[in-house]
Amino acid sequence: MEVAVITGVSLRQLQWWDEQGIVTPMQKGHRRLYRMREVIEVVLITELRRKGISLQKTRKVLSHLQKMHGDSFYAPRKAGLELYLLTDGDNVFLEDSDRGIVRIVKESNQPIIAVCITDQIARLNSRAGLRKQVKRETKTATPARVRKVS
Repeated sequence: MEVAVITGVSLRQLQWWDEQGIVTPMQKGHRRLYRMREVIEVVLITELRRKGISLQKTRKVLSHLQKMHGDSFYAPRKAGLELYLLTDGDNVFLEDSDRGIVRIVKESNQPIIAVCITDQIARLNSRAGLRKQVKRETKTATPARVRKVS
């Protein structure tokens, strides 16, 4: 349920993506356990879908990223360095320089969709941090039992 709350994706949607092999978390009994990598994939899928990329093309984008870059695009970035995913649904680019982004957009014959992976990870971290903070505050805000003193 944590992943659904942090990403804003319904539990049923996460289940369906798992059944379709789009995002496959580890299984422990009947529970799905998402590593940070899968959570980032969920956020990228959601963002690409929001921007009009079909689920079939989104699947290709994630597959291409995995083949070409492995887990490197999930790795933390140096402060101030942003990583962008650029795609037209068929071609996929990872770019961290403004010049590279402009070159890709100029050379493309199709509209390019861009997603800042760094921003998506920062949003995830802030949502997760906020959830932890709310949980901590809720636990400390629980009133203690009061005994009557006679």
